[in-house]
Amino acid sequence: MTTTADRRNLWTVLALLFTTGWATNHFVAMMPVLHDRNGIGDAALEGAFGVYAIGLLPGLLTGGGISDRVGRKPVVLVGATGAALGNLLMLLWHTEPGVFVGRFAVGLGVGLAVSAGTAWSADVGGSRGTVFAGAVLTSGFTVGPLASGLIAQFTDGAALIAPFAVTVTGSLLAVVAGLAVPNSRRTVAESTVMESTDAESPDTESTDVTDSTVRGPRSLSRALVTSLPMSLWVFASVTISVVTMAGRMSSFSGPWVPGVAAVLALGSGVAVQVIARRNSWGARAGVCGALLSAVGFVIVAASGSDPAPVAFVAASIVLGSGYGLCLREGLLDVETFAPADRIGLATGIFYVGTYLGFGLPVLLRVIAPTVGIVAPIVVLAVMAAGCAGIRGMQLRSGVLAGR
Repeated sequence: MTTTADRRNLWTVLALLFTTGWATNHFVAMMPVLHDRNGIGDAALEGAFGVYAIGLLPGLLTGGGISDRVGRKPVVLVGATGAALGNLLMLLWHTEPGVFVGRFAVGLGVGLAVSAGTAWSADVGGSRGTVFAGAVLTSGFTVGPLASGLIAQFTDGAALIAPFAVTVTGSLLAVVAGLAVPNSRRTVAESTVMESTDAESPDTESTDVTDSTVRGPRSLSRALVTSLPMSLWVFASVTISVVTMAGRMSSFSGPWVPGVAAVLALGSGVAVQVIARRNSWGARAGVCGALLSAVGFVIVAASGSDPAPVAFVAASIVLGSGYGLCLREGLLDVETFAPADRIGLATGIFYVGTYLGFGLPVLLRVIAPTVGIVAPIVVLAVMAAGCAGIRGMQLRSGVLAGR
C-alpha cells in the first residue's frame, strides 16, 4: 500500500526532475538574448546548445549504472547540483567561452540526474513513477524556456541575469528537498514486490506487468531493442521545432518565440502522454509517435526557410505529440523489459538516444550549404517512418508482448 511518505517522496523526486528539465531547456529562450545583448553569433549559440549533448553522454552512460550499485539519491543530487552550477557559471560569465563551459557543465549534471532520477521515480512509484517521470521532465522542459523568455522580456536591464538566477534558485531548492528522501536501489526481489503492488493499485498504468506476464525473459538487450527506435525521435522532434524552425521565423522575433515553440511542442507532449495513459493505448502508441514525428518533419520541410506562422504552430504541435509518445513508450519499454538491477543503466542508454537530437540544429547548419535545408529534414521523416515500421513488426512478432 502506498503511504503518505511514499507519495511525498515521489513528488520530491519528480520536483528534482522538473527543475532539472527547467535547468536544461531554459537556455533556448536565452539564445536570442545572448545574441542581442552580448553579440554571440547564431552559429556559436547553436554550438553551445549542441555541446550540452557532449556533456550529457558520460553522465547518461555512467549515472544510471552507478545508481544501480550505490543508489539513486547521491547520483541525482550531485547531477542536479551540477546543472545548477552550470547555470550559475553562465549567470556570472555570459560570454561565448562561459556559455560553452556552462552548457557543458549543465549537460554533465543533467545526464546524471535524468537517468538516475527516472530510475529513482520508478523505485518509489513503480510504473506509475516511470510515466510520471517522463511527463514531469517534459513539463520542466516546457516551463523553463517560457518562464525565462517572459522574465527576459519584461526585466530588460536584468535580462541576462534574472532568468539564470531564478533557474539556479529553483534547482538548489529542489536539491535541498531531495536530501530528505531515502536512498533507493531496487533489487530483483524488491522489483517483484513493487510490480505486484502496482498490479493491485487502481492508480497505476493499466499496462503494468509482472515477470510472469512478460512473454520471454527480461534482458538489457530486449529493453534496448524496443526502446531505442523510440528514443531517436524524442528530442530530435523538439529541437527541430524549438531551435531550427523558430530560428527561421522572420514574422516574429525575440526570446518569446522559442518559448512559444517550447510550450506548443512540449505542452503537446505532456497532453498526449496523459491521453495515452487514460485510454490505455499500450505499445501501439509508439507507432503513432514515430509517425507523428515523420509528419511533423514533412511540415517543416515544406515550410522552407521562412515558415508561415500557421505551419510553425502545426509543426510544433505535431512534433511535440510525437515527442511525448516516443518518450513515454521508450521509458515503459525500459521499465517492462530491463532486469530490475539494470534499469538505471538501461534508462541511461535510452536517454543517450534521445539526447542525440540536441545535436541536430548544429548538424543541419553545417550541412545546409552543401545539401540545402529541405533534403535533410525529408531524410529524417523517412527514418522516423521506418522506426514506426520497426515498432509495428515488434508488435506483430511478440517482442513487445506484456506491454
